[in-house]
Amino acid sequence: MRADAQRNAEKLRTAAAELFQERGLTVPLKEIARRAGVSHGTLYNLFGTREALIDEVVANLAADRLDETAEHALALQDAWEGFAYYVTRVCELQATGPAVADVVSGRYPASECLMLICTRVHGAATQIIQRAQLAGAVRPDFTVEDLLLFFGTNTLLARATTDTAPQAWRRQVLYLLDGLSTKAAQEPLPVAPLTQHQMYDALGKLAGMQ
Repeated sequence: MRADAQRNAEKLRTAAAELFQERGLTVPLKEIARRAGVSHGTLYNLFGTREALIDEVVANLAADRLDETAEHALALQDAWEGFAYYVTRVCELQATGPAVADVVSGRYPASECLMLICTRVHGAATQIIQRAQLAGAVRPDFTVEDLLLFFGTNTLLARATTDTAPQAWRRQVLYLLDGLSTKAAQEPLPVAPLTQHQMYDALGKLAGMQ
């Protein structure tokens, strides 16, 4: 690759990382090219597809944080604490990082890097759930598919309430944990419910994301 092409490729990686972090993996490629200061055609000549660009930058955006979350959860001596930490932390990463949210949901299956990360998330979540179930801390019929589906809906909720109720996702996480642990159900939730206005605002945005 020529020196000028290498410089353009690095500019595009930097711009993609910034915009993916700010707005998620669906950000228009033209905006990435514009921020990088190159033409749309240059982006396609160097990377070809969105998935190829995702593969270049997504590991640095999401993989390390998701891996660290799983490692910390498994390092906690109490299996329930590890499970609760993992669920809460992944949901927090989704709420504060649009790119992480898209990675966890496997939004672009043609991205090899993204799907490898999804496979690791699936494996880590399975291990964390089974550990908690063996300890008698989580109901035995709860599956990794249940959790990953919850992560998917959490992404939509977090995005729909970003402006009106940015902590709303926490309440839903706490309800999930309460439903899986009889001990937690005895404590009041520290996050207030949505108002009627916030609820309808969120529902409208969720409908538009389908």
